[in-house]
Amino acid sequence: MAGERKDPYRNFRFRIEVEGIQQAGFSEVSGFDASLSVIEYREGNETITPRKLPGLAKYGNITLKWGVTDSLDMYNWMSESIQGKISRKTVTIIAIDEEGQDVATWQVIEAWPSKYSAPGFNGSGNEVAIENLELAHEGMTRTK
Repeated sequence: MAGERKDPYRNFRFRIEVEGIQQAGFSEVSGFDASLSVIEYREGNETITPRKLPGLAKYGNITLKWGVTDSLDMYNWMSESIQGKISRKTVTIIAIDEEGQDVATWQVIEAWPSKYSAPGFNGSGNEVAIENLELAHEGMTRTK
């Protein structure tokens, strides 16, 4: 309906697809951002305010977090990278609405694992053991 106001999507309903990897749900994804560096340039005969030119595009590393299960797919991807077998993958981050429909999608290209963190353990704790994987990548677009 035209002019109908929609509430923003909730940040706790999402799923992640990693090309060729079957991993269960993730508890958190963070760090995906894009920015342009700024190059200041001034010629000697210009005013004292420099021109600002666009520089290189930069993409923040993405961190994925998930509860430890018996799945080794994400760990194995990192392990292969450490052995020099970098496998770049497309990662898709999908927001889901209250009805379970995909409503917003970000696609990250040429992603590869750059850091892995194993969970910490505490004998008196009662939290879920969480693994972390940080991904470097070469581009991000919102596809939906």
